[in-house]
Amino acid sequence: MKFFIDTANLQEIKEANDLGVLDGVTTNPSLMAKEGITGEQNILDHYLAICNLVDGDVSAEVIATDLEGMIQQGEELAKLHTNIVVKIPMTINGIKAIKYFSGKKIRTNCTLIFSAGQALLAAKAGASYVSPFIGRLDDISVNGLDLIAQIRQIYDNYLFDTEILAASVRHPMHIINCAEIGADVMTGSLKSIMALANHPLTDSGLEQFLADHAKGNK
Repeated sequence: MKFFIDTANLQEIKEANDLGVLDGVTTNPSLMAKEGITGEQNILDHYLAICNLVDGDVSAEVIATDLEGMIQQGEELAKLHTNIVVKIPMTINGIKAIKYFSGKKIRTNCTLIFSAGQALLAAKAGASYVSPFIGRLDDISVNGLDLIAQIRQIYDNYLFDTEILAASVRHPMHIINCAEIGADVMTGSLKSIMALANHPLTDSGLEQFLADHAKGNK
């Protein structure tokens, strides 16, 4: 399973990358705004800064909702760096844009997936990734993990190359569950990734080892 971090914060990206397990980055307009990054050129510059930090895919999202605008913005983003994957919303125009980009060999991430039907359309259009938002489904009392399993079965049935990128991951058990089901990628916060390393028995065991070592050296 690939590990992506979902943020626009360069320090968090660097910290995750220094851990040695980071495979890529996803971000979006909301995360950019959270970091105070506004204005078209500043956003493009920030995407480039992320690409220079990480040796892996970086999803960069279009803002346009019309087909012509999506294509124009997507082509501009793709020219920034070879790591860029153009992030396209799941809409009818989005599917058309994904099909266009697929024909141009420009990689895409179809975002805001909330049903297997949407994931099927995106795969048939040639999306490189689909991003089912499992945490947001959980928020409305729908099990997001069931959607991951359903998409996995459909993609395996028909040998689609599209990768399942589990998004809106909220905690470490989401990551473990997605790995069990067979998601190709997960994207989440630095906190959720780092939490995988934690266990109280590891802490107590290390404390005991160090205490015993200290006694033996007195």
